[in-house]
Amino acid sequence: MINLADRVQTLTPSTTLAITAKANELKAQGVDIIGLGAGEPDYNTPENILQAAYQSMKEGKTKYTPAGGLPALKEAVINKLQRDQNLSYEPKEIMVGIGAKHVLYTLFQVLLNEGDEVIIPIPYWVSYPEQVKLAQGVPVYIEATASQAYKISAQQLREAITDRTKAVIINSPSNPTGMIYTKEELVELAEVCRESDILIISDEIYEKLIYGDTVHTSIATLSEDAKNRTIVINGVSKSHSMTGWRIGYAAGDSLLIKAMTDLASHSTSNPTTTSQYAAIEAYNGPQDTVEEMRQAFESRLEAVFPKLEAIPGFKVIRPQGAFYLLPDVSEAAHKTGYASVDDFVTGLLTEANVAVIPGSGFGAHDTIRLSYATSLESLTEAVERIHQFVSSKWKD
Repeated sequence: MINLADRVQTLTPSTTLAITAKANELKAQGVDIIGLGAGEPDYNTPENILQAAYQSMKEGKTKYTPAGGLPALKEAVINKLQRDQNLSYEPKEIMVGIGAKHVLYTLFQVLLNEGDEVIIPIPYWVSYPEQVKLAQGVPVYIEATASQAYKISAQQLREAITDRTKAVIINSPSNPTGMIYTKEELVELAEVCRESDILIISDEIYEKLIYGDTVHTSIATLSEDAKNRTIVINGVSKSHSMTGWRIGYAAGDSLLIKAMTDLASHSTSNPTTTSQYAAIEAYNGPQDTVEEMRQAFESRLEAVFPKLEAIPGFKVIRPQGAFYLLPDVSEAAHKTGYASVDDFVTGLLTEANVAVIPGSGFGAHDTIRLSYATSLESLTEAVERIHQFVSSKWKD
């Protein structure tokens, strides 16, 4: 008889991966499924990055590296942060890990004691609460409604802080909403964090995917105090279409970074060596493909947004970044005879052959998440199928 550890008993499986797996199962059976679930660019990794990885292997650079990343990659990250955000870091303040997700996991493991609280705005990325719980921490949720553009206010943050609060997570641009905090909003949030002396975990993985006149501001740039209490999380997955290479990083206080690196030395040894050389080229090489992908995503958004708005019962806010749409479909689910949005999502998959992610996985139960990181042709066809599905079942 196997008794699993208590820490995994309360874990909620990834909704994103579950829907993707079901969609792939149907595809394998020959069903014409259009998947709008997975959060990764539909482009291959740029050629110069592929060549750098290949060259590193040819040169025999396939051995262990330092646990926290190659010195050359740390320097590339430092240069990127200076170039893009005007932030200055030293190598001892940088830790490279196996994707931003594992960097976050490692951060929570070294930061939290049992009962420590981490404030997580709703809607949230699915892994934040689970990672906090795995570190024996307590997720504390603040709901950011559509009327707030899915962004928490300084007053909400202030009211959520207790003597057990260790940190707040700020994800901007956001997965799943695509919304971006303005500099003025971040100033107010940073001031609350200063008043209460809590840390800021700034997840900036989508910072290169921004549309229109919107500007991305890292909260770490606002003041010396904000920088000192912020751990910036980022990586090459979304910006350079390198999701499978698994390279992310943390930038922040050297004490935290050392603890994270020490933990990684016992859990992963080092990030994949070939991937590190690829990431060096990603940051040091030409950046034109990054902008090309951004423009393509923005074009898709402009094309598909009005079509989504036209679907009966769909209420959607135009995202400012990332590559997700998060419409409120509660009315559509009700009017088409479904007891919940989750059931509505199942209907879309099995009857309309469109895979989307239910918002319940993000703490936003009235919504669904659609990714537009796929071809415009597939996007257009998927939205047309959804429209037809809703219209054919609509009952006043």
